[in-house]
Amino acid sequence: MLARIWLDKAKQVMDEIANTQTQNINRAAEVMAETIAAERWVHTFGCGHATLPIEEMYPRIGGFVGFHPMIELPLSFFTHIVGEMGVHQFVFLERVEGYGKEIMKSYNFDHRDTMWLFSHSGINNVNIDIALEAKQIGMKVIVLGSAAAFKDKSTRHSSGKKIFEIADVVVDSCVPAEDAVVPLKNHQDKIAPISTMAFVTAVWMIIATVAERLVEKGIKLYIHPSHNVPGDTSARERLTDALTEYKRRIAGV
Repeated sequence: MLARIWLDKAKQVMDEIANTQTQNINRAAEVMAETIAAERWVHTFGCGHATLPIEEMYPRIGGFVGFHPMIELPLSFFTHIVGEMGVHQFVFLERVEGYGKEIMKSYNFDHRDTMWLFSHSGINNVNIDIALEAKQIGMKVIVLGSAAAFKDKSTRHSSGKKIFEIADVVVDSCVPAEDAVVPLKNHQDKIAPISTMAFVTAVWMIIATVAERLVEKGIKLYIHPSHNVPGDTSARERLTDALTEYKRRIAGV
């Protein structure tokens, strides 16, 4: 049964993340906790479907203030597929060297900030541009992607570096290079990718650890609550508090 093949592969990847990446997850969380404790930002960026873990972390029920999503519409909008902002344009743009540098000009950063980048392959130019710019500013760079699977692959960037080689901390998603994992009879390409599931698994492992570190320091978290639970009369108030705190902190960005 093909559904079970995907499920078994997904479980294997989750187990591999837990068994091999705990130390890296802790290192990433320490960096992020230090940034958030200073009331600075963990900026998050990815291209294509690597924007999905960014949308997952904040604003999101159970997320908390401290994570700043950077999502460029031309690099993330797939519902047109063809025509305006179609897939062909996206594939071209994510490989354009210098585009990431222009994206960085639209924000104000601080050396105490952290840049958290998501890239399955680590070889495309926009992500590498942003990593290099972040390092130049003095930020710590955390990368989540399939580092081991792309160890022997070549970068597309003139720096000669993949994003994993620029990062201060790499958390390996443990996903195979081709991403899709279910073979299909009479077809060359497999179906059913697992990188998004791996990204989200690692995201919540890291964020839970960040929260643990911050609470240990006695720092109040502004958590995005569920506003759909019957009987929770203060949920809307807590949501407003979280958004008000986000607005206060984001003013300088």
